[in-house]
Amino acid sequence: MQKRQTNVLLVTVAVFIATFMTAIEGTIVTTAMPTIVGTLHGIEIMNWVFSIYLLTSAMVTPIYGKLADKIGRKPVFIFGTLIFIIGSALCGFSNSMMTLILARAVQGIGAGAMMPVSLTIIADMYSPEKRAKIIGLTSTAWGIASIVGPMAGGLIVDSVGWNWIFFINVPIGILLIAMIGLYLVEGKRETEAKKMDILGSLTLMLALMSLLVAFQILGDSGINFVVIGLLLATIIFFILFVMVEKRAEDPVISLELFKNQTFIIANLVAALVSGFLMSLDVYIPMWMQGVLGYSAGIGGLVLAPMSILWIYGSNLSSKWLTTKSVKWVLTISTTITFIGGLALVLIPANSPFIVFVLISSLLGVGLGAVIVSTTVISQNSVPQDELGVATSFNTLAKTIGQTIMISVFGIVLNTVMKATLVKENINVDKGIMNQLVNPHTASSIPADLLKPLKNVLFQGLHGVFLTALSLVLISILVVQLIKSPKKVK
Repeated sequence: MQKRQTNVLLVTVAVFIATFMTAIEGTIVTTAMPTIVGTLHGIEIMNWVFSIYLLTSAMVTPIYGKLADKIGRKPVFIFGTLIFIIGSALCGFSNSMMTLILARAVQGIGAGAMMPVSLTIIADMYSPEKRAKIIGLTSTAWGIASIVGPMAGGLIVDSVGWNWIFFINVPIGILLIAMIGLYLVEGKRETEAKKMDILGSLTLMLALMSLLVAFQILGDSGINFVVIGLLLATIIFFILFVMVEKRAEDPVISLELFKNQTFIIANLVAALVSGFLMSLDVYIPMWMQGVLGYSAGIGGLVLAPMSILWIYGSNLSSKWLTTKSVKWVLTISTTITFIGGLALVLIPANSPFIVFVLISSLLGVGLGAVIVSTTVISQNSVPQDELGVATSFNTLAKTIGQTIMISVFGIVLNTVMKATLVKENINVDKGIMNQLVNPHTASSIPADLLKPLKNVLFQGLHGVFLTALSLVLISILVVQLIKSPKKVK
């Protein structure tokens, strides 16, 4: 009797769908949020609808990575998807903002398994050269989601109601469970029966929760005693985590990984560049709408070339990784990204649309190469039995980079805008800047104020992109510390 084998094509399709579903969750909810707030009220806590999802997914990602190595990819993926389905259904049935936030926390716990385990499944099925291409293809799901999400969100809200932006995940999730359950074939894992590192998992989750909540509050309210207390708690929990891991029989994250210089640098670069990516996703559309007066659709469309060229960048990196050194690949890809970021810093406020399209294209090549290569390098620098942990750590590094930097960028934008308003002696209500970034309400601003306020917003955006560029510069410098000349095999 012939042994059943994994259907590589259908499992790859399932991974792409899973990636797209978790990616679109952010953009589609953003579009529906005004309607949700109008129905459920609670505008003062609506930011937590987004942040709690990121927080809970980040907290559980390392645990899922360990479980994927310990008991297998299939059961962990199916379990995570099932939790995601339950969370989505609860979101759809929510009758208050608080219940929606709690349901989003459940949804995030499920999403924390889907992304890293999907990438680990890809690593199992493909060689390093093909792997980079496939990961690059699945990574474009994030770009597609950023374009399709707002349109799909608007269509769903207008036709069947906001609840269905969550309910739609249920049949798709069931389809994913069926596809992975039927077509992914895993052999039995011959591992020693070791106790799960519960204490290590708990201290790590508490450390991550303290860190991410601290930066969420920092972005909302600025520095205060709560933020300082949470940052101190983060340090304490991380120290406890290290102490526990030194004694753990089967640590959730082996401290040996942190002795691997290539692994550490690849993940640090992933965190820095993912933070940079957030500046593009959030603030280029703001430039398009608030400064140049384009519609929201056009504002988002300028990012489309970045998504398309992302695939080209990932294909380039897949060729480079097997012919060039890891250091060379990361240096070139981060340098391309730096040139694109530098162009954003140098161009004037009223630059034509085509300039942004060209910059977006260049950034797509650079970011596609960086993000995909850091994932493949992370996976390749560890033994096969730690592949799940390495992949989940890479996902976690990117999530932390994004979460921290979105708060930092918000602080930079507000600080620079306030300073510019004072410098230019413009005395206006702070709510007027919210009017400015919305093309529908910008027309109600007095004509004599419109141009000065656009300059205020541009100066704030310039500060954001300058800060973001420094992250890429740091990543270039960090890459130069790599000593190993080895290639990915």
